[in-house]
Amino acid sequence: MTMIKNRRMALWLGSLLVAAAMLARLGAAADNAPADAPASGQLLIAAATIQDPRFYHGVILLVRCDAKGAFGIMINRPLGERPIADLLAGDDAAKDRDGKTAPAGGMIRVFLGGPVEPQYGFVIHSTDYRSAATVAVADGIAMTATRAILRDIVRHRGPRQYRFAIGYSGWSAGQLDGEIARRDWFVAPATPDLVFDADTDRIWRTALSRRTQEL
Repeated sequence: MTMIKNRRMALWLGSLLVAAAMLARLGAAADNAPADAPASGQLLIAAATIQDPRFYHGVILLVRCDAKGAFGIMINRPLGERPIADLLAGDDAAKDRDGKTAPAGGMIRVFLGGPVEPQYGFVIHSTDYRSAATVAVADGIAMTATRAILRDIVRHRGPRQYRFAIGYSGWSAGQLDGEIARRDWFVAPATPDLVFDADTDRIWRTALSRRTQEL
């Protein structure tokens, strides 16, 4: 089993609050999306012709798309596993009101959300969990980027389904539209059964079979 090093994980977790502020800005701009741009809450599926190892057979959940660009999280690139209790070790906020450490929450899979700013962490999750920092993405799918959701997962108060990813995939204004026009990416609806599929090896083929464009 592949394990992520403590120092790097601490940096990723330390940037969750910064990521939350970035998501808030993205949410404010979402209404400015170009009419012909792919809608937020869809999946971007890498064409078989993409050989870039960062995106080969990648499937990306498009969180926001507006006139300034696009932002998404890859959902099928697992990096390894890590005990949640280890991730929150030394975090005073991970303790209960009486000062006792919260109960261990088992292991958490860590995914590569994309090559951009891997110091940022994001939790994609089911909509049974919501906080002030939660961003709606699609029917049954949301995103939260704060330490609080990881603490809630430890205490068994978190979402029923979730993915913890570091880094994101981003495009400047008009860039994603051009790549879709070149058929570098296909688009499909994002559904919980696909986004949270435990078998990441089959996500690309399943998503490709649901694409809304012809090959």
